[in-house]
Amino acid sequence: MNRTDNTVHDVDPWRAPVAVAQIPETGLHRDIEASPAQRKALADVAGLREVLSAHASFDLAPKSGGRVHVAGQVHARVGQTCVVTLDPIENEIFEEIDVVFAPSEETPEIPDVVEDIEEEDEELEIPDPPEAIVNGFIDLGRVATDALFLGLDPYPRKAGAVFEPRVVAADPEDHPFAALKNLRIGPSRKKSNDEQDE
Repeated sequence: MNRTDNTVHDVDPWRAPVAVAQIPETGLHRDIEASPAQRKALADVAGLREVLSAHASFDLAPKSGGRVHVAGQVHARVGQTCVVTLDPIENEIFEEIDVVFAPSEETPEIPDVVEDIEEEDEELEIPDPPEAIVNGFIDLGRVATDALFLGLDPYPRKAGAVFEPRVVAADPEDHPFAALKNLRIGPSRKKSNDEQDE
């Protein structure tokens, strides 16, 4: 994952703030693990049956201009429901994290980013703008949460499950030309009966 997505959720079920001022010049390594209460909150926000485990590791490296490079990975095991059989299933999630944080006054607003991209050549790869450092803190829990949610399979399937559409035999009487057929048959039968009477 190259960028966190602040639109994924409106609450922060997993918090792990780190003060930027306390990150040494040599960098900082941090491991975090979601508590049972945090895992339940994650499941509620994401609409999952459950989150059995969720942990992440990060390396934070200070850069020039007050920026911080955050790299790492999040690993989780979640309980979902098979979209085919509706059986409960478990899935593993492993997402890489690579994002840069910068002081909030240096991070562009979304409309500005979109305008800049439109002015660039479409074939050029536009780097992700940095995330904002809020009140001097970087919330690693939120970074891990965004990565976890982005790694979810929106259509989880049980191994070997195949969707088979229900096949219903067509009723001949429901055919759009059935009424026309009856109209054709009706007069000819009547004529035949009249001829017999003569």
